[in-house]
Amino acid sequence: MTISAILDLRLKKESLATAREVVGRILTETRAFEGCEGVDVLIDADDETHWLCFEKWSTAEADAAYREWRAGPGMIKDLGPLLAGAPGLAKYTLDSAI
Repeated sequence: MTISAILDLRLKKESLATAREVVGRILTETRAFEGCEGVDVLIDADDETHWLCFEKWSTAEADAAYREWRAGPGMIKDLGPLLAGAPGLAKYTLDSAI
């Protein structure tokens, strides 16, 4: 079953230029991870410090493997100082019957 995940980021205004570089590097790794079918970044039209990373995963297992990797050897250490608050993560499945 395909999993969509939305990572909700609130960035410090003074960190936006650095955040573009850091998030770009992170998402290059994410997009290359087995089972990742793509990641789009949506920036709030009224608040450039609010970003949503919309991820699509081939299976729940692929998503879980990615999260486990990020919690261990793929841990991100340089994004935290750029954030204005804790990131949020929500996962969704598609119900095509609705």
